[in-house]
Amino acid sequence: MSEHRESFEKGNADADPVEIGGRLASCGKKSPSPGKQDIKSEKSTAGVRRSNGDGMCAEETRRNTGDPARRGKRNSTGDPRGGGRAETGVGEVHNSEEARNERGAKEPQFQGSVTSGKRAEIGESLPPPFKLWELQEALHAKAKGNPSYRFYALYDKLCRADVLAEAWRRCRANGGVAGVDGVSFEQIEAYGVSRWLEELAQGLRDKSYRPAAVRRVSIPKPDGKQRPLGIPVIRDRVVEMAAVLILEPIFEADLQDEQYAYRVKRNAHDAVREVHRWLNRGLREVVDADLSGYFDTIPHPQLLKSLARRISDGNLIRLLKQWLQMPVEESDGRGGKRRSNPARRQKRGTPQGAPVSPLLSNLYMRRFVLGWKILGYGERLQARIVNYADDFVILCRKSGEQAYAAMSALMGQLGLRVNTEKTRLCKVPEESFDFLGYRFGRCYSTKNGREYIGTQPSTKKITGIIQRISQKTQRGTLCCEAAEKVEELNALLRGWGNYFCLGPVSKVYRAVDAHCCYRLRQWLCRKHKVRGAGTVRYPDEYLYGTLGLVRLAATPPNFPWAKA
Repeated sequence: MSEHRESFEKGNADADPVEIGGRLASCGKKSPSPGKQDIKSEKSTAGVRRSNGDGMCAEETRRNTGDPARRGKRNSTGDPRGGGRAETGVGEVHNSEEARNERGAKEPQFQGSVTSGKRAEIGESLPPPFKLWELQEALHAKAKGNPSYRFYALYDKLCRADVLAEAWRRCRANGGVAGVDGVSFEQIEAYGVSRWLEELAQGLRDKSYRPAAVRRVSIPKPDGKQRPLGIPVIRDRVVEMAAVLILEPIFEADLQDEQYAYRVKRNAHDAVREVHRWLNRGLREVVDADLSGYFDTIPHPQLLKSLARRISDGNLIRLLKQWLQMPVEESDGRGGKRRSNPARRQKRGTPQGAPVSPLLSNLYMRRFVLGWKILGYGERLQARIVNYADDFVILCRKSGEQAYAAMSALMGQLGLRVNTEKTRLCKVPEESFDFLGYRFGRCYSTKNGREYIGTQPSTKKITGIIQRISQKTQRGTLCCEAAEKVEELNALLRGWGNYFCLGPVSKVYRAVDAHCCYRLRQWLCRKHKVRGAGTVRYPDEYLYGTLGLVRLAATPPNFPWAKA
């Protein structure tokens, strides 16, 4: 243990599994020797799920929560990598009805409108072409079987036609606006996608490709602050997505079980279930942690070291470094534009909003999770981490204060800042805490009044959906047709209901339904100049039956955790 501590404290947190993890894994089992050659081988009803129980009780959690399926496992129909169900890993296509982390955002977002007719329907996972799937499986198998192997021939795979075509397909399905060059998806399609991809591949082959600047916009946060979001040009998005297709299978083999964000066949619901499971096992002292600007403060030297641990291809490392140091273009407040490059100057931050950002953020957070285990905090303090992107909680039995101090010290060594104003220690069930939009704390059975620890949508998220319904039914939207407005509201309700379906949600669903009916009825009265509340002219039967408004409280009861 002292040897591991010394190695980590010198900043060598990424030595695992080459150095540290190799020793730990060798206890009773000989580690495989490093490979000598690289891989050369080339994959509306409402639709809202909810629970009809009183929450995820301990017995249900033990019975229904299982390990995610292994990567590369085929289903009974022969579809590669879970082709029959939606996956929420990096590069997957998301529907507006599905909770997601759009382009590396901090936590699941619930966008209510379908912006592209080419988005996948719920349940589709856009499996890669078979040749690409074979390449991904070969890379993953090599990385999994040989933890010390460094891949040295990867850059040429970015230029492959099937890799770039799949990257284009995913970027096109994700949609989005043009970058600083003003080139849109429609313009590229008019120019010719095949021709455009071939020119991009040629630029990669002759090393003339250079990333462009990132257009920065700000999106509002619930606390009133602004979150910066970068919009790369489409050309950079496609190349970054191609790199994700190649690198994600390699680093997926190294990510820790405690990490749930941006991974194949893992999602926020799995993280919520895991927290609930540990609470029911008696780990009731919880460090509800928050980092200050995680994506903007990741140190480049340490991140590049994490990448180089698995990649010895100099061309690919150089390309990744260029993406980390892309200049930023934003409004100067006077109608003009200004460019700066804080990432190059400060040598910190990942391009939040770019396809490669989730992979890089996961890779660096791995250093903390791995260091926590290597330094023995997990066993000594009986403390377990559950991590989703930059959000994480540490669940302890009786050592919450020690875990808080250890976490702060470890983050300091990694060059990250803990937000002391938002990070707190709470004791369940006397106190409650929020994680990934859910509130964990004391609940009461509606049948017999029994007390138990359960999950419910947090107050902030309930307030958020109420405000968004109100925004979508403002006076300024009266020009829309009623059918169009109902479709917009339905997409919002489905997305929110599909995510907030764990625990006793019926009461919350009824409150959201009531507000939605009230606002839509007001909107119809204003549009058609009907006086009064409109309950006679537009009763619930008309809203739900004729217009087809989604009714959350009437959706079929479901146990989604049994279907994971």
